Amino acid sequence: MKDPHTGQPLSDTSSQAAQIWARRLLPYRDASTLRALYELAMTLSLFALFWSGAAYLFSITIWGCMLSCVPAALLLVRLFAIQHDCGHGSFFPDKRMNDLVGSCLALLTVTPYYVWKQAHKQHHATSGHLDKRGIGAIHTLTVNEYQALGKWRRLAYRLFRNPITLFIIGPAFVFLLQNRLPVEFMRGGWRYWLSAMATNLGMACLAGLLIWTIGWAAFLTVFLSTTLLAAMMGVWLFYVQHQFEETHWRRTGDWNLQEAALYGSSYYDLPDLLHWATANIGIHHVHHLNSRIPSYRLKQAVTDHPELTDINRLSLRGSLASLNLHLWDEARQRLISFAEMRRNMLLKPRQA
Repeated sequence: MKDPHTGQPLSDTSSQAAQIWARRLLPYRDASTLRALYELAMTLSLFALFWSGAAYLFSITIWGCMLSCVPAALLLVRLFAIQHDCGHGSFFPDKRMNDLVGSCLALLTVTPYYVWKQAHKQHHATSGHLDKRGIGAIHTLTVNEYQALGKWRRLAYRLFRNPITLFIIGPAFVFLLQNRLPVEFMRGGWRYWLSAMATNLGMACLAGLLIWTIGWAAFLTVFLSTTLLAAMMGVWLFYVQHQFEETHWRRTGDWNLQEAALYGSSYYDLPDLLHWATANIGIHHVHHLNSRIPSYRLKQAVTDHPELTDINRLSLRGSLASLNLHLWDEARQRLISFAEMRRNMLLKPRQA
């Protein structure tokens, strides 16, 4: 890797390279109120168009209704990404505007703003830290930790890492049920309870209005279809952002925030339409390196610095391989499958 300032090869550690990139990306932090309002208005308008279109088609053709739910779900992912930006204080220049918009979007994303904001803050502060796994991350064991488990706990972990659990059952449980309470901050203070209960009340009022307008059947069909599909898309995005073969995990003493941010997060090289629909959150290594960069400026950062596209690049097809990665191998410093773990165990006696 080269120093982005001088163009000369870096002879020092990857943590120093990450620090250089962090400084290089500072100019992209500036948010724009006009740009933010444009992005928000456009996304909300398109979401309302496809959501109401699906509701209208419900009584005409169920297949047309389902088809309209797909772009509505993609736009709901985009609204979640905007709420995510608000949580980082990066979407608008003004903190109060970020918190107001983020709290309002919670009614559509069914995710309490302040609860999620705090959990995600902890995710950024501990991402790639093997000794601080927990809130805001997908549960991942090391090879040694897995091998130390009993039979039933191994089975439980295997069931958890199964794609059906991770991308179908899990998203439905988290967004429809778990988010109704501040589960991770039950004793964290009144703000998290207020955020969760106010979101629930607002959702109930909005649902009541829509049911009165279009009826129970149409509401439940469109709401559940768009919300669950968006939840599955969102969890998949979060998964591939950190669960790839050569990601970055370290123990206390070796862990560095900026190094973990740059090398423990992927660059998900999506088609332009999907980059737009996901608010560029696939440019995740840049986002983790500086979370104050607005989503609408992430694309410009990698356009100006194409070297960043070579770091942890995942294509849409290539990202599917991450489905077979389940355990962190500390000896080899990469994620591996259960099958590879078994092969490695068989090879040990021969190597000895």
